[in-house]
Amino acid sequence: MKARLVALVLALLMAGCSATPTMEPQRRPTARTPAFVYVENVDVITDWDPATAYSNEIVAFQNIYETLTLWNPVSKKAAPRLATSWKASADGKTWSFKLRSGVRFHTGRALDAAAVKEAVERTMSSNGEPGYIWGAVSSVVVDDPLTVTFVLKYAVPFDLVVASTYAAYIYDPAGIDPAGKKDGGTGPYTISSWTKGAADELVLTAFDGYWGGWERPHYRKVTFRVVPSTQDQWTGLLTGEVTFVPRINRFRYGRAARMGGLRTSRMPSYQVLTLLFNTRIGPLTDVRIRKALQRAIDYSGLTRKLAGAVTPASGIIPEGLPGHVKRRAPRQNLQAATRLLAAAGYGPNGRPLTLSLTYAEGDEDQQQLVTSLRRTLRELNVTLDARAMPWLEQWEQGKQGGQDIFVMYWWPDYADAYSYFGPVFRSADPPVFNLTYLQDPQIDALIDSLPELTAVDAASAERAYAELTRLLLDVKAVAVVPWVVTYNRSYAAGVQGYHDNPAYPDVVFVYDLRPSA
Repeated sequence: MKARLVALVLALLMAGCSATPTMEPQRRPTARTPAFVYVENVDVITDWDPATAYSNEIVAFQNIYETLTLWNPVSKKAAPRLATSWKASADGKTWSFKLRSGVRFHTGRALDAAAVKEAVERTMSSNGEPGYIWGAVSSVVVDDPLTVTFVLKYAVPFDLVVASTYAAYIYDPAGIDPAGKKDGGTGPYTISSWTKGAADELVLTAFDGYWGGWERPHYRKVTFRVVPSTQDQWTGLLTGEVTFVPRINRFRYGRAARMGGLRTSRMPSYQVLTLLFNTRIGPLTDVRIRKALQRAIDYSGLTRKLAGAVTPASGIIPEGLPGHVKRRAPRQNLQAATRLLAAAGYGPNGRPLTLSLTYAEGDEDQQQLVTSLRRTLRELNVTLDARAMPWLEQWEQGKQGGQDIFVMYWWPDYADAYSYFGPVFRSADPPVFNLTYLQDPQIDALIDSLPELTAVDAASAERAYAELTRLLLDVKAVAVVPWVVTYNRSYAAGVQGYHDNPAYPDVVFVYDLRPSA
């Protein structure tokens, strides 16, 4: 994801602060800083290779690298980026893209069809987890210097695929540097410095040869600053040391919306919180205990507690994307949870049970979930051993199968429902984001059918998504999705032209902004 993030992920990955308004500093914002300063509460870079990076890098990479198309949240269609136009064959298996002329990589190389072919084929052969997006590609053909054609094994919505959040970048391999000293992108910004573990982890500066030009006002410097404390993030906004905070709590959002010197943005997202249950080892190999956990969560209470920050989830796919299943919002049922635990030999009148859970350090929304669930489970004679961890440590432990419940955010790799299923629930050995460790041939086959069904038979695709949702949540009970995130942002008033794009979670396309005093 990701931080995956995933995203999400990153993700992953984000937090507000529970302090009440009376606890907040009373200073008012000062003038903006010369650089655009973006705050994260976790490390930004986990992998410098655009072919394999699959975590928090998205917030920086989308400003360094570019894709053939970009998803437009207004039209809900792909829009031009490095490609100016494209066309598909009647059967959806051949896609030709006309490239933008005059584009240069940060290495100095000119963008042409041969460069696109080289980048895509390298990503496909790198075997990175996000490279699955190219799974339908049979061959990449150079038609002429500015026309490239993709021949597919089966039809997919390929104009969306090439707008993917991950692994769709077009890059010059000569510019890739694991040490982060240079890059091979075509985007408006290039690496100035990267210091792993530093507060100002990454600094980008304007690429003077950018095809979009620099005639109008733009931010020419972008700093990605790691500030784990949400109090310090907020203080940075007030003092003008920080330009953009991607997540603030409802109290601070309300203050920011009322005061001069700050702007706010509240938008629904495609980002969901997931609790993934360990089906391979430990007590959660018993489906009855997994189902009991699903019924123990106080969904409505958490939604009220996190008012303005989350909305109830319905199934696995959030509203606004194909595959969303209506009227599936989960509900707490403690009587059913007690019966299921008793059937497994646990519960108030049975043996005590201890479950381990990991979640993202610094994420207060996840902390609220943990606090609520721990309190509820205690009444059911279940102890929740919860540990807040830095994302990378949590993810590494998860890949080793080292917890009963793994909490993370998830969002789509491109504006389609497939990636809520493929990376997370399809069999994977070793696991990457399949942290339920599920191995189920029936579910694998149904997941594998999704890309082509989505392209050629929308009605059948919707039925497949609904059936997968039923199998995973009701029959196998391998996960639970308590809520969909609402993005509450705050940023300096001098930032003009900011728009949220839910297909690129937490990304600020800094070049598109217009700085002003």
